[in-house]
Amino acid sequence: MSKFKSELLKTLEERGFIKQISKPEELDKRALEGPITGYIGFDGTADSLHVGSLTMIMVLRIMQQTGHRPVALMGGGTSMVGDPSFKSTDRPMLTLEDINNNLLGIKSIFAQFLSFGDGSKDDGRAIMANNADWLCKLNYMDFLRDYGVHFSVNRMLSFEGVKQRMDRDQHLSFLEFNYMILQGYDFLELSRRYGCELQIGGSDQWGNILNGVELTRRVDGKEVFALTTPLLTTASGQKMGKSEGNAVWLNEEKLPAYEYWQYWRNTEDADVGRFLRMFTELSIAEIEKLETAQGAELNEVKKLLATEVTKLARGTEAAEKAAETARITFETGGISADLPTVEVTKTEIEAGLGILSAFVLAGLAASNGEARRHIKGGAAKLNDQKIADERMNLTAEAINEQGVIKLSVGKKKHVLIKPI
Repeated sequence: MSKFKSELLKTLEERGFIKQISKPEELDKRALEGPITGYIGFDGTADSLHVGSLTMIMVLRIMQQTGHRPVALMGGGTSMVGDPSFKSTDRPMLTLEDINNNLLGIKSIFAQFLSFGDGSKDDGRAIMANNADWLCKLNYMDFLRDYGVHFSVNRMLSFEGVKQRMDRDQHLSFLEFNYMILQGYDFLELSRRYGCELQIGGSDQWGNILNGVELTRRVDGKEVFALTTPLLTTASGQKMGKSEGNAVWLNEEKLPAYEYWQYWRNTEDADVGRFLRMFTELSIAEIEKLETAQGAELNEVKKLLATEVTKLARGTEAAEKAAETARITFETGGISADLPTVEVTKTEIEAGLGILSAFVLAGLAASNGEARRHIKGGAAKLNDQKIADERMNLTAEAINEQGVIKLSVGKKKHVLIKPI
């Protein structure tokens, strides 16, 4: 039974989203009194978020569903500096144009999960803010005089992410060191603009968030709260958001719905229950029943997980279409037109396209050497037949009745080559 009384914290706890809370009893009491405005920051380091950010997005969604007001803070200002937390090297410097383009890509995913307003009234609708609106207008000397006095360098040096860089004698620039101060100031600014009382982040952000809690208390005399979520890895220790070394993007333009669905279908057995709780909206009672599944039944649960997660990010139609594509491909041995497709000119096919090059072109191998290893290991297939000769060429004879060529690695990765 949960120790919390508020629906917000009870839901976050039972779904596995709570690692630390600065003052848990006080926050629980405050959540019972009425709507809380809370925020999570997202820096524009790429033009899409990947599934590693899905934890934070789902927390914002739960906030809104339990009657509170979420703020998705775009890091237009902080992206110019770069968060040094648990990074072994400086982040690459991005131009303003790069940052703004990245933020445009990131913003599009939130509409799938949250209902937005303009922030003009506290009606429970989500707010999208950009810290460039205030950080890029700061006067450096005024900022130092007004806020620098409230930050302890001794304390900042004790943060685990900073300590690791120092202990390994790895470069930590003054630019990056300022990130912690800017993040703390974000909390103060959001408190003033929107009455924000809660910042949420991954557990690696605990120290940075507490900076904002302390700054807001010291400058404005206001009590605000910090909450962190566990850093999410798979049961085998792999960082969430990576598949075969590639990022699993949330945006459709970066990763088709079928491949997104397939990532979740391939969830490790030990992670199924945890991911059902965190990334679907099935009831806890239903999830507890599904967690008992074994063998073939567990595979069906994984399909359900994949479909439910894909519904949230890509919509019901895309999720059901992806599930049907998988059924046709894996259960009937057929070819779905919705499989990932790479177009190749008919001229290249007629001239003879080397099989190793074809696997690289299809994204099924990073290099000819990797493609060769797939073939030697018996994992590479052409139109569902094992490839024996790494020196063979794809020709017009390989085009099937659907007008495509199917390349596969193992049972789960398939790409169509479409002559044009």
